[in-house]
Amino acid sequence: MEHVDFAHPYFGVFFLFVFTFAAFIATTMLSAFVGGKNASKETEKLKLSIYECGPETSLQPNKISAQFYLFALLFILFDVEIIFMFPWAVDFKLLGMFGFIEMVTFIFLLAIGFVYAWKKGAFEWHSIK
Repeated sequence: MEHVDFAHPYFGVFFLFVFTFAAFIATTMLSAFVGGKNASKETEKLKLSIYECGPETSLQPNKISAQFYLFALLFILFDVEIIFMFPWAVDFKLLGMFGFIEMVTFIFLLAIGFVYAWKKGAFEWHSIK
């Protein structure tokens, strides 16, 4: 049998890997055992019923407009772009003139996208008929 070098720099990592793997297997087997012993084996009406919140689902007589999707998409787009401005504002003095020019370019491109969406009528609400 070979000698195990406990002073090896990666021995701790190997030990944690083996211990984590063993703990995962033990936890999985223990939860399966406890769940199997405590689970009710009888079939009930409650188990077979719908488990989501709210009333039972039914077909909608009308179609949902793509306008909802478009509004959500534009909101996420502009919201994420605005979020990119916060780190810039925190390091405004550190970035100097280069950071200022970058942000002006970014805002300009954001404004072009906003004007394009506006001209295409993305912000107008169309009623469903």
